[in-house]
Amino acid sequence: MGNAPIHVVHTMYRLSTGGMENVVVQLINHLPRQRFRHSIMAITEVDPVFVRRIDRKDVGVVELRKPPGQPIRAFPRAYRVLRDLRPDVFHSCNLAALEFVPTAFAAGVRRRVHVEHGWDVSDPDGSNRSYQLIRRMCKPFVNEFVAVSVQLHEYLRKRIGVPEQKLHLVHNGVDIDVFRPHSADDLPPPGYPFRYQDHWVVGTVGRLARIKNQTLLAQAFVLLARSGAPGVEQVRLAIVGEGELRPAIRAILDDAGLAESVWMPGARDDIASILRALDCFVLPSIAEGTSCTLQEAMATALPIVATDVGGNGNLLDGGRIGELVPPGDAAALASAMGTAFAGRGQTGRGHAARLEAERKYALGTMVNAYESLFSGRA
Repeated sequence: MGNAPIHVVHTMYRLSTGGMENVVVQLINHLPRQRFRHSIMAITEVDPVFVRRIDRKDVGVVELRKPPGQPIRAFPRAYRVLRDLRPDVFHSCNLAALEFVPTAFAAGVRRRVHVEHGWDVSDPDGSNRSYQLIRRMCKPFVNEFVAVSVQLHEYLRKRIGVPEQKLHLVHNGVDIDVFRPHSADDLPPPGYPFRYQDHWVVGTVGRLARIKNQTLLAQAFVLLARSGAPGVEQVRLAIVGEGELRPAIRAILDDAGLAESVWMPGARDDIASILRALDCFVLPSIAEGTSCTLQEAMATALPIVATDVGGNGNLLDGGRIGELVPPGDAAALASAMGTAFAGRGQTGRGHAARLEAERKYALGTMVNAYESLFSGRA
């Protein structure tokens, strides 16, 4: 690699709103600029709005535009792109990108780093044998494997057979300066319809996708609103993000007569401000790796309710700094939200979550780990 900047090609299925994609943007923005340069290869496409989060102007972006189905037709183009770019590092994210690691090997990319951020809704626990076989077949072409949670680390070690010396646990990081607790002089985010003094707002942030399961939150909100708990008429719901679940979420709330109690502003880039406007954060996912939005809620010192899946339990220290509920259980989720509402004003867990974010998940720790991996020092 010499004294020239290390050229990293970040490869993922699609560059759009999401936790894994946000990690890639964080790495591009925060790795030392004199030591690294970056390109992005999206297997399908790039969201032009999301890509604006990258604050470097020298990042090349390539869309392979892979059609639905098997990726084999995209391999020749990927090979040509990589031969043209001649990167030092091929950084693949999740299973779809892992399938392109042999192509990177054939194209002469000497260092290949693969990161498992989590599983898809079609395989929420990693038990799909075909997917396991793909991982095992691609394993010899990967120099270093990274898992973002303890659960994924153990999966790669035990199920896929990745040797310990090639396997690293690197938690996602959160910018604890950007994501901070609410202060009295904070202005509400643009378009925010609720009033701090009159409403208690529970909310979530993320792609409106089946694996994120925001319909469960809508169902739980209906149960809470109908619970008859003292003061429950003050409760409001914010669901921030865009995706396929929007019509289903709207239908649940409209049928319950609660359309006026919800704010669904779509995808936003002012997430830190939105989180500071919430009173409770909920993550209703079916599966997770290390959730970036959960870490951001921790850094914001919010009361948290999350499904006990993937890395959520580890992030919330087994329930010490946030409430864990079974996945898919609307009644349990509504009960936990009701408990948080009844205890409004109690800040102990929120402050503990903030301290945990500062201690274990600061952005700089993650960036330093990837700097070592991409430099070949890991």
